[in-house]
Amino acid sequence: MSVHPEGFDVPLHRALTEPILLAGAPRSIAIVNGTLAAALALGLQMWIPGLMLWLASHSFAVFAAKRDPQFADVLLRHFRQKGHWTC
Repeated sequence: MSVHPEGFDVPLHRALTEPILLAGAPRSIAIVNGTLAAALALGLQMWIPGLMLWLASHSFAVFAAKRDPQFADVLLRHFRQKGHWTC
């Protein structure tokens, strides 16, 4: 016996509810991160700092995404809102 009335039970695929990650980081963050590191490494020919920037920022993004996959959206919303006690 089903709890729901007949015809109201819809299968939901996991791919519709999971965030889109690229190498463990949110897709938009990974693209911006890779673009900035490539500009630093290829454009300015600073290979080691570009690689270190990419490695550090991507590692942080993966760490944050494991804790909360929506952290980028929350961070952007936090920056857009004004502080409660600021003038």
